[in-house]
Amino acid sequence: MGRGGRWAAVCAAAVLVVTGCGQRAAEHEADFASAEELPERLGADGITISVGDPEAPVKVHLYEDPRCPYCEEFETSGGGPQLQEAMLDRWARAEYTLASFLDDRVGGAGSKKAVNALRAALEEGKFVEYHEVLYANQPEESVDGYTDAYLLQLAGKVKGLRSPQFDAAVKSMKYRAFVTASQKAYEKAGGAKEPEGPGTPTAVINDKQIPLQYNALLLESDAFAELLQRIYDQPGEWEDTAL
Repeated sequence: MGRGGRWAAVCAAAVLVVTGCGQRAAEHEADFASAEELPERLGADGITISVGDPEAPVKVHLYEDPRCPYCEEFETSGGGPQLQEAMLDRWARAEYTLASFLDDRVGGAGSKKAVNALRAALEEGKFVEYHEVLYANQPEESVDGYTDAYLLQLAGKVKGLRSPQFDAAVKSMKYRAFVTASQKAYEKAGGAKEPEGPGTPTAVINDKQIPLQYNALLLESDAFAELLQRIYDQPGEWEDTAL
């Protein structure tokens, strides 16, 4: 996604924001004190990684590639922190499909290695923290920087993650089958119009995908927060919105 015209896209994204008489007052308290407390689990499909209260009414399904610079922008300064706040407040949850197509596009194996390491972190109950650390320390897209050594170095920033089991899983690509299946799921999500996948980051909120022409909304923190809040406040209006 190019940066040009981002503000125009954000303004155009107003069609996605449901209308109403204002936001209702928050009726919930933060049940999770920190990201470390967020529940995380592997879905029944063996591919989707789910984070947050499974009963939360707003579901945001994200398609990301660890090497994607726009995914990094979403996760560090765009809508990602706002989504996490909503998850801590228990009214939103996230699902992740982890792609690795950038390895083929720009060379190397960093995306695949990072996805494998994220799956290994999930096994240790540390996906949320490690996912945050990887994006906060993402190498340049053109540099195949997610090496085994770097992934293990970053894992050292997550308390309790490093262990002989985790290190071995990273070095041996233990979850290679998961990496392959996740990439195939990403490609399938693109449908007939986008057989190589919908692009990253892509967000599907309560089963409605934000169209590509409005993807800049994901990188604007306040706009994305407003969208989430209004979907929570008036879910019926979101369901009826023609995208």
